[in-house]
Amino acid sequence: MPNRLINETSPYLLQHAHNPVDWYPWGVEALQKAKAEDKPIFLSCGYSACHWCHVMRGESFEDDETAKILNANFVPIKIDREERPDLDSIYMNAVVAMTGQGGWPMSMFLSPEGVPFYGGTYFPKTARYGMPAFSDLLRAIITAWNAPRRREELLAGGERVLDAIRQSESLSSQDAPLQTPTLDQATQGIQQSFDWTYGGWGRAPKFPQPMTIEFLIRRYVATHNELLLKTITKTLDAMARGGMYDQLGGGFHRYATDEIWLIPHFEKMLYDNAQLTRVYLHAWQITRNDFYRRIVQETLDYVAREMTDPRGGFYSTQDADSEGHEGKFYVWSIEEIRAVLGDDTPIFIDRYGVTPQGNFEGKNILHVTRDLDVVAAMHYVVENEIEQRLKAARQKLFAVREQRVKPARDEKVLTAWNGLMLAAFAEAARVLQRDDYRAIAERNANFLLTGMITEENRLHRSWKQGDARLNGYLEDYANLSEGLLALYETTFDARWFVAARELANAMLAHFADPRGGFFDTSDDHETLVTRPKDLQDNAVPSGNAMAVTVLLKLNAFTGDNRYGDAAEHALKNIQVVLPQAPLGFTQWLSALDFALGHPKEIAIIGTPDTARELLKVVWGTYRPNQVVALHPADGHSPIPLLENRTQRDSKATAYVCQNFACKLPVTEPTALAQQLDA
Repeated sequence: MPNRLINETSPYLLQHAHNPVDWYPWGVEALQKAKAEDKPIFLSCGYSACHWCHVMRGESFEDDETAKILNANFVPIKIDREERPDLDSIYMNAVVAMTGQGGWPMSMFLSPEGVPFYGGTYFPKTARYGMPAFSDLLRAIITAWNAPRRREELLAGGERVLDAIRQSESLSSQDAPLQTPTLDQATQGIQQSFDWTYGGWGRAPKFPQPMTIEFLIRRYVATHNELLLKTITKTLDAMARGGMYDQLGGGFHRYATDEIWLIPHFEKMLYDNAQLTRVYLHAWQITRNDFYRRIVQETLDYVAREMTDPRGGFYSTQDADSEGHEGKFYVWSIEEIRAVLGDDTPIFIDRYGVTPQGNFEGKNILHVTRDLDVVAAMHYVVENEIEQRLKAARQKLFAVREQRVKPARDEKVLTAWNGLMLAAFAEAARVLQRDDYRAIAERNANFLLTGMITEENRLHRSWKQGDARLNGYLEDYANLSEGLLALYETTFDARWFVAARELANAMLAHFADPRGGFFDTSDDHETLVTRPKDLQDNAVPSGNAMAVTVLLKLNAFTGDNRYGDAAEHALKNIQVVLPQAPLGFTQWLSALDFALGHPKEIAIIGTPDTARELLKVVWGTYRPNQVVALHPADGHSPIPLLENRTQRDSKATAYVCQNFACKLPVTEPTALAQQLDA
């Protein structure tokens, strides 16, 4: 007999729909039941690609005895963190405050009013790893809850935790001017924690940190500091050559479990691949290293092939496990490789570090161990021939791998994550001149603006198989606005700009905090124990930082001070924090870099065809602090940047303005390049 999760669309929730635990989704029914029966809530939060979530489900939630304890004494609620980032943020902050660390699955005990009083992450079925058995923990919670004095102590502690969370999300209003030294100090702090041996930041596990790399690329463009370039390329090379990257199918895994980027946690997340695509694209633009271009194309081709719904949305995640084993889909024995490649086996194993003993449970995670010229010299073959033979070998192995049982996908479509990937496809389309990427981006935008938007021009968070649900969050509005602006700058179809601006207006109307910045939830969202305002960048940009990014761009396009003032207010409030913990605020730092960089506003009067040579100049080099608009000489544009502009000598004409001053209009690409690089 299924529980109430059977009516949900989230694959993660549906994985628990046949548990003996009487799960409820978060909602009025569950909360009222807890109040009516004076029972604590057991809140379990995870996501479908989470390995330890699957472990806890198998050990405890599918166990009849554990289920009896939960059903009799608690109201069990299961949430998908990807659908409910508000609840995840509130209660994960509580877990971290209580235990000093977080992670998923999140296991939190709440009062019927939602006050957290005890929490943790994974709890084993039997006591081990220094943790109590889950059933023993449940019994201890029951005993404490039923003792009035102990319950009072627990709830008082929970209120203190909530007060601390509210305080951490509330920055005092600041009015100090935005300053370039903030960027310099933050850059220095990031460099000081860099791993010069293996690339990246920190020790194991190592995460990709695309926002950090993007900020450093911006600073390199501004300063031409060669040490910054070494930091960037060492990290990008290490990730793309390591087991973090799928050497056969493209796309990045979630993180490396070691410090050398070899052994990944094999799940693939849409948001990682979206952000990393743009970082590698920008790295290609500043270095012209074709290896980076290849990584961009392979990653986007992976998303197009494996992670795209027929209607245009992008799926969320791909699991780490297949056939019950983590990484099984991706690893190879030397015998399997030899059976497929035959005479080309020696060059392949020399390039990709394949050994008889393997590097992961007796098999091999493919990773680049030797440069092409070294492999060519080892086998007395010219480098071009080696490259072509290795490409053919990868294709053969990929074809064989396609016959394996694939990891499961979470096929829900999340607006925020789709906005990130929309921006990646749109930007790659114009920089790499890929019409197929442009078509994918346009299809995705059409899908989101029809399937995820209400008649009141408000966004839904999640969609699956025709069912859009849940209120959109700040990050949904901000990320989709960013994606639509990127698509506008690729296609110059004004409807994408208009849609982006309307979403930004909705952000200002429904999410703005009068003290500066934005709440994560709208003003008509359900009332929770606190209204979250997550300022820190994590695996994805904070909604606040991305909102500021979008508003700064819209200010450049429109000259509307509502956008610029809101962005500046938020940046002033957080500026003092940025040098203190730069790795936690790198999207903010990029936004500050844009604001201080006095972005160039480029208006081109012409068509994409007649302005082709001018656009090659605009797109050929990575200039992060610019916006570009284009419109034919006849007709009206809704974009103020294009107003009162005319063609010169019946040629496509570019106008470049910066910091309230405009240069003379130009029609020649060389003249435009001089203005942009001045």
